[in-house]
Amino acid sequence: MKFGVVVFPGSNCDMDCYHVIDQVLGHPVSYIWHQEKSLSGFDCIILPGGFSYGDYLRTGAIARFSPVMEAVADFAERGGLVLGICNGFQILLEAGLLPGAMRRNDSLQFRCQDAYLRVENAETPFTNRYRPGEVIRMPIAHGEGNYYADPETAAALEREGQVVFRYCTPAGEIAPQANPNGSLGNIAGICNRGRNVLGLMPHPERCSEEILGYADGRRLFLSVLAWWGLERERGVVACG
Repeated sequence: MKFGVVVFPGSNCDMDCYHVIDQVLGHPVSYIWHQEKSLSGFDCIILPGGFSYGDYLRTGAIARFSPVMEAVADFAERGGLVLGICNGFQILLEAGLLPGAMRRNDSLQFRCQDAYLRVENAETPFTNRYRPGEVIRMPIAHGEGNYYADPETAAALEREGQVVFRYCTPAGEIAPQANPNGSLGNIAGICNRGRNVLGLMPHPERCSEEILGYADGRRLFLSVLAWWGLERERGVVACG
């Protein structure tokens, strides 16, 4: 399968994602400039972290109008895998590919630290290499990671199993002190109803090699490869 990493003006984690796919996983990957209008030939699209368009107006608010986002929406609609990391998650929210919105951290401070996450849904293309309820660790680095959804949307996310990761204590407790940004329900990552679009604030690409201290993020990418292999065995081919 082939990955594509979208590059917006201001992206700064694009090379990290590329490195993980190319050097750690050993799979084909290409950069996709934000003005591209076709995603033909790709099987998984990654919207990386960074500060697209300087995060002016609001995080992701300008990037959502990039020409490539229309292609990303069409790709997702046809079942293609889309992964949004940090700023990529914010862009997916602004583009309406995931429900809810992102606000400034409740501390009004930029948070750059390790965070513990509890895997709430291990039955997605991005999490099938984790165990349900498993506690993992990933770094975060953001000033606007305070996820919010209105009560009706939040209830639907819970009911449909769309909450994929929550901030937790090392013991797996969902507690206010484990929440680094004030996110509703300690939410760190959600997916769409089809499970083929995932957005999360933590950075799996920054913890995919042991040399970095821990490699909990690598299984997220390995999950994508595992899912792809299973789907091909079933005779299913997603987008391309």
